[in-house]
Amino acid sequence: MSATAPLPDYPAAGAASWCELNEFAVLDFHGEDAPSFLQGQLSSDVREVSEQHAQYSSYSTAKGRMLASFLIWRRDEHYRLLVSADLAEAMKKRLGMFILRAKVKHAIDADTVLLGVQGEAGALAMALGVALPQEVGAVAQAAGGSVLALAGGRCLLALSADAAPAVRAALAEAGLTQTTSAAWRAADIAHGLPWISVATQEMFVPQMANMELIGAVNFKKGCYPGQEIVARSQYLGKVKRRMFRVRIADPAAAPGAELFSPASGEQVIGNLVNVAPVDGGVEALAVFQLPALEAGVHLGSLSGPRLEVLTLPYSVE
Repeated sequence: MSATAPLPDYPAAGAASWCELNEFAVLDFHGEDAPSFLQGQLSSDVREVSEQHAQYSSYSTAKGRMLASFLIWRRDEHYRLLVSADLAEAMKKRLGMFILRAKVKHAIDADTVLLGVQGEAGALAMALGVALPQEVGAVAQAAGGSVLALAGGRCLLALSADAAPAVRAALAEAGLTQTTSAAWRAADIAHGLPWISVATQEMFVPQMANMELIGAVNFKKGCYPGQEIVARSQYLGKVKRRMFRVRIADPAAAPGAELFSPASGEQVIGNLVNVAPVDGGVEALAVFQLPALEAGVHLGSLSGPRLEVLTLPYSVE
């Protein structure tokens, strides 16, 4: 039986659209020892990853602070890790330090084209020649690449360079609007899906960013870097900060920005995780101390814009 929490009941997709996802990159791990190697490094139970099932995960320091977050799936015998593009080279190098004599090869897959699609299955199915997955976390394999079903009726397409032009053309012919990746980021924020970037490395243990609530932490899988801290935080109730979806009337708000509350004076009580522009301001995922919920949270200083807390598809306690 899995020790990973069930996924939330995510809201439905918005208008049909697609975008290029250039702010992400794919790390590729393969070889006889790749499954056991990743199992010993990441917070999720990698044994549950298959060609039909993806999962979120994270990689932390020995002190339990996240260095990266991932979405993992398999294609053939290759483990594919979606990561923020600004972390890809550093994560390739750091994880490579621990391969040692294990039979594992790893690289940044610069040839994979990443597209995000929401709200239209017919054009995709026709272009790829495959029945698309419906359940969140399910994966379909096509000749041209992998299709991952994500929260809110969205699909992540990890395509070969040869297959990508035909898929783009099919989406345009079906009348889908091409949007910027900011729209995709806003959807991730609405669904409470955090992405660690250079600006937020080592700021949060996984539970602060609700990683266990999206299936990214397994508490019975065994050892990995930071596992003791993560387990202690879970079982001793020591998570004093949590992640919330917020709206801020400041279009300049950026990941990593400091947060303050009247309840704590001049002490920093949290940071922004991900940000997307919305109606003259931003929506964001923000990690901050739980007592600040009642007293109020402000961006940058006690006199900065106050954060308006919005709903998430899962309960934060």
